Formats: sequence, structure tokens, C-alpha cells
Amino acid sequence: MSASRGSIGLTPATAGVALAAAGGEFVTVFTHGSLAVEFYRPEGVDRQQPHTRDEIYVVASGRARFVHEGAEQPVEAGQVLVVPAGDVHHFVDLSPDFSTWVFFYGPEGGEAP
Repeated sequence: MSASRGSIGLTPATAGVALAAAGGEFVTVFTHGSLAVEFYRPEGVDRQQPHTRDEIYVVASGRARFVHEGAEQPVEAGQVLVVPAGDVHHFVDLSPDFSTWVFFYGPEGGEAP
């Protein structure tokens, strides 16, 4: 499903099919320049570590709690979260249907302040 140019219609359903085919918890569904779009569906536990690039999450389905640099907040479908490169973050208390889009962008180490 990954594309590098032009428009592409992405839905949680089509990304879920790509995720199932990839056989993991995330799959890259689009790339262009510095942008990489992933679909992420952790199974019960989010084990991610800090990333080297800035990222934006758009919660696609379900609910969870988002822990970012020690602060915790509830999140739900439709919510947008912004995480600078290197920040410690993860999702906890995931509902069984939790999934999120992840948009990585910019240079390694993150954008300049």
C-alpha cells in the first residue's frame, strides 16, 4: 500500500488489511519526502521507545491513556497528539479496538525549536 507520490485514500480498514498482511503491530502505508505515515495497532501493551524524528498521532479507533514525559491523559478516536523527537511516550490501558495513525516528519533529531 505504500506510495511515494500522488494522492492515496487511506482508511483504517485498508490500513488494517495492510497491517494483517505485514504480520506486525505497525505498517508504513505512505511515504513522501520526510513524511512517513504508519498505522499502529499495539496488542495490549505499547512497547515503543522514543523516536528519532518528530511525530503526530491521530487516534483512529478506540481509547487509551497517553503517557508523555510522565504526564498522562485519556485519548480517544479523532484526537491528535504531537510528540517531539526523543520524548519518552507510550499508550496504556488500551481498549481492544485501539489503533492510531502515526506521522513521522522532519529531520533526524527533530525540527529546530
